[in-house]
Amino acid sequence: MPHIDCYFATMSPYTYLCGLRPAEIARKHGATITYKPLDIMALFARTGGVPPKDRHPNRQAYRLQDLERRARVAGLPLNVKPAFWPTNPAPSSFAIIAAQNTGADVGGLVHAITRACWAEDRDISQDDVIRACLESEGFDPALVDRDMMTSADTYAQNLEHAVLAGAFGAPFFITDTDARFWGEDRLTDLDMHLSGKI
Repeated sequence: MPHIDCYFATMSPYTYLCGLRPAEIARKHGATITYKPLDIMALFARTGGVPPKDRHPNRQAYRLQDLERRARVAGLPLNVKPAFWPTNPAPSSFAIIAAQNTGADVGGLVHAITRACWAEDRDISQDDVIRACLESEGFDPALVDRDMMTSADTYAQNLEHAVLAGAFGAPFFITDTDARFWGEDRLTDLDMHLSGKI
């Protein structure tokens, strides 16, 4: 059975623009998927990336245009300058880890949390927002406070695993055969790879 590790950041717009497609691709190919939230700024620092605010103005301007185009392609609403960004991604990441540890599929939860930031102007660092996202996806809202030390350890480990596996941005998909796909716009390539077409 194929496996996909999905390294992502809850404050990443491109993670949001993936929608539910990673889970759909995994199901299509009978693959398992593990969602691995991480500290994207720490990943940038470790792998030569630059936070958006520190990029050259040309790159910043292109990013805004690209986000608008990718949102249209994905058919998803997007505020390119959300009210609560950047924000602390750890609390929402911990909740996703706790939910995944129940054995449930968390693809919908990842999308709900990123949508809250990028389409609904909600602060995903706040417990009430995270609880609402958990509840909307059928999870116990109390997961926001459950096993926080375990989740914090996993969150830190995800960063280390990402660096060792070759990831440098988000979302980043790595298969069990070490095929690597960076970005929402490479989901079609991931699908084709799992189909044996590329």
